Amino acid sequence: MASQTSTPLEYSTKQNEMNILGFWIFLGAEIVLFSTLFATYFVLEQSYAGGPTQGDLFILKDVLIETFLLLTSSFTMGLAIHQMRDNNKNAMLFWTVLTLLLGLGFLYFEINEFIHYVNEGLTMQTSAFGSAFFTLLGTHGVHVALGIGWVVVLIIQLLQRGITAVTARKFFIVSLYWHFLDVVWIFIFTFVYLKGLM
Repeated sequence: MASQTSTPLEYSTKQNEMNILGFWIFLGAEIVLFSTLFATYFVLEQSYAGGPTQGDLFILKDVLIETFLLLTSSFTMGLAIHQMRDNNKNAMLFWTVLTLLLGLGFLYFEINEFIHYVNEGLTMQTSAFGSAFFTLLGTHGVHVALGIGWVVVLIIQLLQRGITAVTARKFFIVSLYWHFLDVVWIFIFTFVYLKGLM
């Protein structure tokens, strides 16, 4: 029995290989961006200027819901890529749409969280902590929103063209982006929320 060692569709052309490599390089730049935002936050996280602190604001239950939604969306994105490699368009669409719904749920809870913080007196103008917090989490949230828009466009392409070497490469690249955002969230959850509640 011959073992299956065929190249995944997203790596099936030289152009695809180069595009995926280029995206890995782009993610390196994104790592620098988020590292800078984390460093800024760590320097300013105790600068409250009389405003609310992490202990006054953070509600672990709400953050756990956001974390569950985003990490589950990473799992469903992985299932979508698995179905893509099996050339199962309908299953791929199902898992991709579920990923989008989980991402939208995450954004819904994060926006509500921000509204709660503003109502509690924390804005970007309140303190250096507020400014650093909203910049870090807002940047991540904008990235998630962009990812959702990107996936919607790719779903339209998938419906029009089916699973091809080009659509497979595009979906694989957006999956790398999505997993990257989940990794960033794990750092936010650990070093912003859990640390802030200690």
